[in-house]
Amino acid sequence: MMKLKIFTLLFILFSAFIFAQNKSYVEDQAIRKSVVYFANTIKYKKLDKTVDCLYPKFFTVFPKNKMTQLLNMTYDNPFAKIDILDMKFASVGKPELIDGEYFSIVSYYLKMKADVSQMNEDMKKMISNVLISKYGKDNVNYLDKDGTYNITAPTKVCAISSDKKSWKLVPVEREFKSQLVKVLPKSILDRL
Repeated sequence: MMKLKIFTLLFILFSAFIFAQNKSYVEDQAIRKSVVYFANTIKYKKLDKTVDCLYPKFFTVFPKNKMTQLLNMTYDNPFAKIDILDMKFASVGKPELIDGEYFSIVSYYLKMKADVSQMNEDMKKMISNVLISKYGKDNVNYLDKDGTYNITAPTKVCAISSDKKSWKLVPVEREFKSQLVKVLPKSILDRL
């Protein structure tokens, strides 16, 4: 009788552990799916869809039309053609409930190629300085024969959801950090 109780208790504990792991896996996959979709909208130049992936509160500090313009200038520019080649996740943070919403910090790398062959030497030098400043010297490689840059872009977003199923994103870049005080909770900002 005692062995049956112990076996039953172990079975319940094991089942609870497996269920918790499965739930965590499902949340992680939902976040990853949203971030991959976001990156693919940029890759395939569906920039209106990119904007739709963003957390609505983000637009209180960065208007939607300005975000659309920025995306178009960056990824749909005939003078500096940028293509996303690959994406790899570094980490997906465990969702944290704050004021009725879940927040997860996601780090990933984008491998990109920027064709600047149509630019003059001064513009190429300016682009080089901007890329190195943003991504670091080790993450930017210029190929003179092609007039292209190979870029490994370490990137962070904060995924936000009210139900852990549908996630919206906030780009977490240095140039936005001061404005994000109005969008993200302090406990999240402190970890960026």
